[in-house]
Amino acid sequence: MQRVLVIDDDASLRYTLEAVLSDAGFAVETAESGEKGLEAFETRGADLVLTDLAMPEMDGMQVLAQLRALDPSVPVIMLTAHGSERVAVAAMKAGAADYAPKPFDPDELTLTVRRAVEVRSLRLQNARLRTEARIGRSIVAESPPMRRLVDLIVRVAPKDVTVLFSGESGVGKDVCAFALHAHSRRAEKPFIRCNAAAIPSELAESEFFGHVKGAFTGAQAARQGFFQQADHATLFIDEIGDLPLAMQAKILRVLQSGEVQQVGGRADKVDVRLITATNRDLATEVKAGRFREDLFYRLNVVPIRVPPLRERPEDVEPLVLEFVRAYSDRYGMGTVEIEPALLDALKSHAWPGNVRELENTVARLLAVAPDERLSLALWRTLADPRAVTPDSSMVRDPGPSQPLRARVETFERSIIFEQFEAAGRNQSETARRLGVSRPALIEKLRKYGLLGAVLLLASAGVHAASLG
Repeated sequence: MQRVLVIDDDASLRYTLEAVLSDAGFAVETAESGEKGLEAFETRGADLVLTDLAMPEMDGMQVLAQLRALDPSVPVIMLTAHGSERVAVAAMKAGAADYAPKPFDPDELTLTVRRAVEVRSLRLQNARLRTEARIGRSIVAESPPMRRLVDLIVRVAPKDVTVLFSGESGVGKDVCAFALHAHSRRAEKPFIRCNAAAIPSELAESEFFGHVKGAFTGAQAARQGFFQQADHATLFIDEIGDLPLAMQAKILRVLQSGEVQQVGGRADKVDVRLITATNRDLATEVKAGRFREDLFYRLNVVPIRVPPLRERPEDVEPLVLEFVRAYSDRYGMGTVEIEPALLDALKSHAWPGNVRELENTVARLLAVAPDERLSLALWRTLADPRAVTPDSSMVRDPGPSQPLRARVETFERSIIFEQFEAAGRNQSETARRLGVSRPALIEKLRKYGLLGAVLLLASAGVHAASLG
């Protein structure tokens, strides 16, 4: 249901507008002032804002300016008193979609609202379809936050600025970055991506900037780094918050000079559009001295937050349907029936691992389903660690008769498994939660027989079906 936000200081008029628009099939929220209206919009969003022009403290023109800054795609309709037509025209020049005189005709106002909402909906749908065509995968953006995100990506992409995506692990920051590249002027050029958390610190300089033959032991041939590979193209650095301080300084130097110094070689000019992502709060990292403030400001030219799945429950059901379609085809299954109670439970789940965790859950449900039907009971079975661990003793104390080492390992195994599942089986995020390095975590996963489950899913391929 499309949402309309009504902002007016007249209580009776708010009541009337709510009644008229609710009868027309819209979900309506009202606010008694411009400040409260903007707060409601920032918190819950809207498909259209209907605001009075003349209000105390913050008038309609000021509300319009703030809304344009928050989300230029949302249509704003001004309610104007008789004789204010000149101001209404000025409002439309400032970005308002339309205006409606007071007193208003309910049918005419409903038609104006419906027309403005449909125009925006079609524009956002076209943007999403263009993005899907360019990146070769589906995008689910039913929720207001995701629709705003798609619109922002499409608007920012053609402008050759540095973008920093932030958000929790598993929300789809990498897909957002690729969508940005796909809409940019560099779309026909390569999209070079790397994960800063996965690069050993002693190899980071060579990986980013390349090296010449013989620059160090084992350098048997010259190699281009990520920056050279992305020359005249796009470089995406994921988990940039994990870069060591020494490498941060060198990345900053490249951004300032436009030159890359090869290990053991010369400096090369590069033309790179840089996109970065992090699941950390870099402003906090700066205050803690773990991230350079000057680099943060270089990267944070256009900050884009990718919302977690719990903030966009409208996307859960279409995501589930998309994942079911993809994995049922991959597994050679027929039409899959999904129990409504299961969909309700999935929509109300917190999803700490976000879209990645939801995708893995659907893949596992389909893999173990006894027939072509997914039920709430089946999900509850999988949610019980004793039902999904390779060894049921993983979460059981072997007893006081066993050696201390065996009991400690059993306890450690259960903790790792619990965090691994909570992180949506993402190794980097699990390592961060446990406070260990990724190689150390992988060794533990292998030791406790947990790596096989990951490889099984990976062999089926990952179907990214959302920008989130």
